[in-house]
Amino acid sequence: MTEARFILTFPPASLDEAQALADAIDGHIAIDALAVTVNETDEAKALWCAAAYFPDEESASAARDVMNAGGDITPVPDVDWVRKSLEGLAPVTAGRFFLHGSHDRARRRAGGQSFEIDAGTAFGTGHHGTTAGCLLALDGILKHQAPRRMFDLGCGTGVLAIAAARATRQAVLATDIDPEAVRVTIANAKLNALGPLTRAHTAAGLHHPVIRQSAPYDLVFANILARPLAALAQGLSTLLAPGGNLILSGLTRDQLRWIKACYTARGLVHARTIVMGNWVALVMRRPGAKAKRPGFGKPGRLQITSRAPGWELDA
Repeated sequence: MTEARFILTFPPASLDEAQALADAIDGHIAIDALAVTVNETDEAKALWCAAAYFPDEESASAARDVMNAGGDITPVPDVDWVRKSLEGLAPVTAGRFFLHGSHDRARRRAGGQSFEIDAGTAFGTGHHGTTAGCLLALDGILKHQAPRRMFDLGCGTGVLAIAAARATRQAVLATDIDPEAVRVTIANAKLNALGPLTRAHTAAGLHHPVIRQSAPYDLVFANILARPLAALAQGLSTLLAPGGNLILSGLTRDQLRWIKACYTARGLVHARTIVMGNWVALVMRRPGAKAKRPGFGKPGRLQITSRAPGWELDA
């Protein structure tokens, strides 16, 4: 792919507005962007920016004219982004899980479940509140249940699938719409000696045969965004075995009630909510057969702090 040289960054907006603009850019016949992203710019005000990458300034300027939405065009800095992304990423502790980059192998702890994930070409290092919240949710589930059939939808770098495989020693199915994410997941699983337990496939949504063939699941991760979670509520709910848990994330606090209602309407019950700054991980359960160990007990709300920058503890 041609190297990006210029970024067109649109004015801050709500997440839905920024995502809609990004979708419009991505699908516009007259705009040939190399990549389109949506980035959070102000967590306190819930502001996001759509940004598009182009090989030259003329293409970026033409796209801005077509969209008629304003925006700034700036050169892409000449930076080693992989090296830069590793700087300042301290290891993350989330319950029994200890995530570290290759630069912190010497800091691996003796107990718990340690594994290595580097920042790179796919989303998910464990430092983001959504991923860390999912790991904390997984840690809580494993204290009471022993899932055997597990599925990670939108796997990114494979953090959640690898954590589940490491802790349970059971096979985990991971899928992502992005082939690069699947490649990175497979590479990270091999790096952590979990290749045989991590099956990764490129798949859009829930229609790939391998997803249905392996259902129903005792545990499903869906760390994506609120709108696709709402759209997939029926499909994800039907994938769960009786007594199975669904960990949902990619949600902000103001989206929690909406997504919880979507899944409650499909017969699931609320088990736990974990809040990491403005991000939320929601655990929903399908009623039915009890797990091998006692269940969660009463549903609860947990607000956690981590030592990672940007996370605050109120528990």
